[in-house]
Amino acid sequence: MRAGGKPYILGMQNFILDTNVLIHDPSAYRHFKENNVIIPLKVLEEIDQFKRELSERGRNARTISRSLDELRKQGRLSDGVALDGGGTIRVIFADKNNPFAVGLCADDLILTLAQDLQKERPDERCIVVSKDINLRLKADALGLEAEDYENGKTREVDELYTGQTVMDADSEAIGFFAREGHAVIPGMEELFPNQYVTLRNPQDPKQTMLARYDAETHRLVKLLTIGEGSPIMPRNREQRFAMDALLNDKIKLVTLSGKAGTGKTLLAIAAGYHQVMDTKYYKRLLVSRPIFPMGRDLGFLPGTVEEKLDPWMQPIHDALELVVHSRSGAPANRKGGDLLASNPLIDVEPLTYIRGRSIPNQFMIVDEAQNLTPLEVKTVITRVGHDTKIVLTGDLYQIDNPYVDSLSNGLSAVVDKFRGESVAAHMLLTEGVRSDLAEKAANLL
Repeated sequence: MRAGGKPYILGMQNFILDTNVLIHDPSAYRHFKENNVIIPLKVLEEIDQFKRELSERGRNARTISRSLDELRKQGRLSDGVALDGGGTIRVIFADKNNPFAVGLCADDLILTLAQDLQKERPDERCIVVSKDINLRLKADALGLEAEDYENGKTREVDELYTGQTVMDADSEAIGFFAREGHAVIPGMEELFPNQYVTLRNPQDPKQTMLARYDAETHRLVKLLTIGEGSPIMPRNREQRFAMDALLNDKIKLVTLSGKAGTGKTLLAIAAGYHQVMDTKYYKRLLVSRPIFPMGRDLGFLPGTVEEKLDPWMQPIHDALELVVHSRSGAPANRKGGDLLASNPLIDVEPLTYIRGRSIPNQFMIVDEAQNLTPLEVKTVITRVGHDTKIVLTGDLYQIDNPYVDSLSNGLSAVVDKFRGESVAAHMLLTEGVRSDLAEKAANLL
C-alpha cells in the first residue's frame, strides 16, 4: 500500500453509495463521519457517462471523478483510503468473475454487493444510501437497510420553517403597536430575524396586528406596503407578509414557497416591477427559472435563443403581462414577450449561463427554485452583486428534477440555512388565490 493509505477499518458501519447520491452532492462521501464508505465500480461507470454533459449533473460528475483521483494518490482505492474526517472510502466491484458487470444494472449490483458484505460482516451494519425510492424498496424487500441521503436532515417537509408565528398580546400592547409602529413583546427573543408575527389578543381574538421582528432593533415593527394605487395588492395575511419582505431593501434574500396558485411568482414580479419602474431603486428586473419539462420532453426547439426560451418562460410572461396591463394607461393588447422586447429594464434569462457572472443593483427572481440542487442554488446566490435583491420561489410538492426531493432541493436548503440571518426572510404561502377551481385542485389532487 502506498504511503498515507489506511486499511479497511473493521467494526464500523458500511455505507454503499448509489450514483444519484454523488451526482446530487459530489462531497457526499465526506459526510459519513468515521465509517466505511463504499462506491461500487458500476457507479463509477455511470458517473463516467455523465461527465461530458454541460449541465450541473455533468459538472458534479467531473467533480467527483477529480476528487476520487486525488484520493487515489494517497492509496489504492480497492484497499481503502483514509478520509480527513475519519473512516475510509473504498471502490469495489460486486462480482469478481465479472468485474465490469456486463449485462447487469447498477441497482442489482448495489444490492448484490450489500448482501455479500452483510454475509461477510454480520456484526456490522451495512446500509444502502440512495435517492432512488425504488432501490430503497428493493433493499427493504431483501432484508437490507436503506436510507435516503439528506446530509443530516431528518425532518418532514411539513416541519420546515414557515416564516411566521402567532403571539399573544394584551389590548394595551396592541394599541401601542398600532400608534407607534413598534413594540416589545415578551417571548420575542426566541424569534428568528425577520420572522413575521400575528399579534393576537387572547381576550378578543378579532383584535390582531401584523408585525415583523427586526433583529437589529430587537422589536416588532409594522409591515411595508406597496401602496393603495398598485394594481397587485396582497389578498391575505401571508401575502402581506411576503410583500413586506419583497419591499424591504435591507432584506437581500427572500424565499417564497407554497402550493400552486398562492401568488408567489406574481407577488415577486409585481414588487420587482414596482421597485424598478416606479421607485427606481434597482436598475433592472431579472427573472430566471430552471428548464425542466413537465411530462415528456418535446425535444429540441427551433429558432433563436429567445425563441427557444419562450415556451419555458411563458409563466413569467403571463405574470408580467398581468402586472403591466393592470396599471392604468397600459395597452391591453400587448403580450408579455412583446413587453420584454420593448423594455430594456426587464430581462428574462435561463439559469444555464449564470456561472461566472456578477449581477449588481438588480431585482432578481429565480422561479421554480425547488428544481435546483443546493449546489446550483449556491452558484446562483453567489452571483449576487452589490445592492442586488434575490427572490427564490417554488412549490416543494411539485418537483420535476429526479435528483432532488422536497427536503434535499436548493429552496429547502436556503430556507433552512438562512433562517437565522438578518439579510433573509421566508414566507410559506398556503392560501390559493388563483381561482376556486385551482385551489380545490391543489388540495384534492
